[in-house]
Amino acid sequence: MLTLALSTIFNPRGSTQSFGASAMSLIARLLFASILLRFFLNSFLTKIDGFGLSAGAYIQVLPRQMEAAGYDPATLAWPLHLVVLAGALAELILPLLVIFGLTTRPAALAMMGFLVVMSLTDVFGHGLDRATIGGMFDPDPYGVIFDQRLLWGFLLLMPLWLGGGTVSLDALIWPRLQRWLGQSAISS
Repeated sequence: MLTLALSTIFNPRGSTQSFGASAMSLIARLLFASILLRFFLNSFLTKIDGFGLSAGAYIQVLPRQMEAAGYDPATLAWPLHLVVLAGALAELILPLLVIFGLTTRPAALAMMGFLVVMSLTDVFGHGLDRATIGGMFDPDPYGVIFDQRLLWGFLLLMPLWLGGGTVSLDALIWPRLQRWLGQSAISS
């Protein structure tokens, strides 16, 4: 069971994966870095105030709750502070995991989930208009939310499906894990 879990998380490629699939994963991760890394890092930086979370972080993540609380984060229930902290850390950590190919598949899946939550917060929390949201098969390719986030999600499908490939931290870690698993199986 442990071997299967670690293989799912760290195996940089399937047993039959070709050089082309590994190259596609690397290209997708590099494109993700060139298109979205600064976006997510800048967004993370707007949520930090010194060594803590800024009021802007709470407004971005929990717009309706902050409005109801008079824009005072101190009046929010403690679980909401954890939600904002988790969102801020996800904006920093998940893109880096995908780009460097560390736990690539779970990181890409979590990043896709983060995109969904981010999009739902933009649509329902911030109350964006239909033109800004956009939609599938509409004549406007500039819908900020739906069109862009679909493309971002598709870009994340490559590392999710293919793993990190040969040029990833997973590829460095996986052989060591295999040796460790082999030794632990012998010693038990």
